[in-house]
Amino acid sequence: ARPADAAPEAAASAGARADLSAIDPLAPRYREWDERAAQYRVDEAPKRATLPLGADRLGRDVLAKAVKGTEVSVAVGVAAAVVATVIGTLLGACAGFFGGKVGDLLEWVYNVFTAVPGILLVFAFAAVFGRGVDTVVLILGLTGWTGVYRLVRAEFMKHAVREYVRAAQAIGASAASRMFRHILPNVSHVILVQLSILVVGFIKAEVILSYLGLGVPLDRVSWGTMLAEAQTELLLGHWWQLAAATLFMAVFVTAFSLATDALRDALDPKLRGVD
Repeated sequence: ARPADAAPEAAASAGARADLSAIDPLAPRYREWDERAAQYRVDEAPKRATLPLGADRLGRDVLAKAVKGTEVSVAVGVAAAVVATVIGTLLGACAGFFGGKVGDLLEWVYNVFTAVPGILLVFAFAAVFGRGVDTVVLILGLTGWTGVYRLVRAEFMKHAVREYVRAAQAIGASAASRMFRHILPNVSHVILVQLSILVVGFIKAEVILSYLGLGVPLDRVSWGTMLAEAQTELLLGHWWQLAAATLFMAVFVTAFSLATDALRDALDPKLRGVD
């Protein structure tokens, strides 16, 4: 008969020779992974000080994200507003100054763009062109020029028959000179107001597109991506990322509106007392 203590030794040797690959397909890789893990050194980092606006669920500084998000969102809003303003100003100036067939053609283009809701046009272009900062600027610029066009067209129609424009025509000024040297400075305050409105509106549009996953890519921080991340954090009671993004948006919109009002007051000929 075998000794009583021989049974555990036999069981241990049998367990050492047991093949676990039948029940665990990753068993042959355990030794390799242990050897690779032993090659890396593990350092313990000291705990960081309390962050001013807290951290997100991954431990990233919310204040730093809000500042970086301001850079992206403001750049997108301003660039898209400039593109839309340039397009609307050029088309509106041509339609209001020349009229006739040129005005009818541009009015038809305007009616085509305004016949479809703007947000649907933005979503359609975003789905076709994909995600990206440049793509968002192009989409918003190509779909947001209609408001500037309407106001600039009306202003150019009004100023085209003024005495100072007729006097410039009488001394031999070209059509381009009358449009952009004489009339444009007198309607610049209207364009600036529309530019301010477009910047605010395009920042909101970028936030909505990024929140829905159609705007700024996930590897870029913007106010929209912060709000998308804050949606899941609210379920855990973490509200500070949402508050930080909202606070930065409110401060910028207020500051930009005040700056635009100051520029309008400085450039408006009526407020300067210029006839």
